Amino acid sequence: MKKKNKWGLLVAPLYLFTLLFVLGPMIYMVAVSFATNNGDGYGFRWIFTLDNYRKMTDSVYLQCFAQSFQLAFTTTILVTLIGYPFGYFMAKLSEKGKKRMMFLIMVPFWTSSLIRLYGWIIILQAKGILNGVLKALGLIDKPLKLLYSYPAVVVGMIYALLPFMILAVYSSVEKMDWDLVEAARDLGASPLKAFLTVTLKLTLPGLLSGVILTFIPSMGLFFIADILGGNKIVLVGSLIQDQLTRGSNWPFAAALAVILTVLTSLMIFFYRKITHVKDLEGLF
Repeated sequence: MKKKNKWGLLVAPLYLFTLLFVLGPMIYMVAVSFATNNGDGYGFRWIFTLDNYRKMTDSVYLQCFAQSFQLAFTTTILVTLIGYPFGYFMAKLSEKGKKRMMFLIMVPFWTSSLIRLYGWIIILQAKGILNGVLKALGLIDKPLKLLYSYPAVVVGMIYALLPFMILAVYSSVEKMDWDLVEAARDLGASPLKAFLTVTLKLTLPGLLSGVILTFIPSMGLFFIADILGGNKIVLVGSLIQDQLTRGSNWPFAAALAVILTVLTSLMIFFYRKITHVKDLEGLF
């Protein structure tokens, strides 16, 4: 009994922290999403309504969701095409090579993401480094309009989210049993067939984990769209921020946040169903 009591005392602060700072705010957010906005910029009333969710069916907000999904899908595809081979071959390096690559991947995280994004402004602007190099090579006559465009936002998303895909795939590949691949080759499978039937299946948890860690954030990283897109691309995250600040419509912002939370939960649920893995690869 004494050991159980001691263990309970040690675990109690964790449960209290989760209740106060995780579960509590989420319950409050859901409750606010059903509240009624005053419409005068001075808060809301605790009057139950579904108008905040019905409002999302307006064409303006549906277009915002569609644009967010399009950007998230494009970003996820490109991050997968770049990050999967990177993480795969990184896992096959020597121990010294793995440590070096891990160090290079983690170095950018030592600097604020906002500062790193402003670095991309220097690269992509009309008089920036990229246009200067292309002009020096004679590939262009006049500067390309790269900044404040859709491709610029995609580049920013890839830059911010690529490490998560790399680490997720790397974690999955490193734990893989390579004897199974050799067995497939010994049985006559070509390198491509061995990869598709053995390697890809064994690294599927890491791949799907990277997809989740890329797709969901890319719908809400509004500061990337604001900095590199010049407010031309409005994401769901941008809409939530706008409703909280300039719009002063907390119930509608809460409803949008609830939808994003439900979407995230569904993706993690299907991830666990498909992979039979409880935790996301590369994070836990």
